Amino acid sequence: MIKYIPELTDVVLEEIPDRVTLALEISNCQGSCPGCHSSFLKLDLGRELTPEEADRLIDDNFGINCFLLLGEGGDPGALLALAGHVRKNHPRLELALYSGRQEVEKEIYDAFDFVKVGPYVQSLGPLNEPTTNQRLYYHGEDITPRFWRKGKKSE
Repeated sequence: MIKYIPELTDVVLEEIPDRVTLALEISNCQGSCPGCHSSFLKLDLGRELTPEEADRLIDDNFGINCFLLLGEGGDPGALLALAGHVRKNHPRLELALYSGRQEVEKEIYDAFDFVKVGPYVQSLGPLNEPTTNQRLYYHGEDITPRFWRKGKKSE
């Protein structure tokens, strides 16, 4: 079972480049990133993200072109089944997954168009810093540099 936090679900413009993205925070996180900004997501909380719930969220958010899960939860089978459902029933949407793991299985890359890997390491910074250890892949291509700030001024 995959659970999400309805109150934190939002349409975002910066998580996935050039996409209007419906982002869902997934609970039951298996990671242990020091300095995690959402450590409460390690808990078993929220609402079950069933295929019907995913359909409702997508239908209620006209104009999105990407469906993002911010976390994998603790049930890989349910995660892949949900991705398959969204792909089949909403073919206009691209699918994205933020994983805190360093590596993910081939099945994850096959199921999602965008896959972010790498635990958050505070000293290396987030995805928008060139020093980050995190990577965002689009169909296997590393597109992480698209997040890096151009001409950032020293402060």
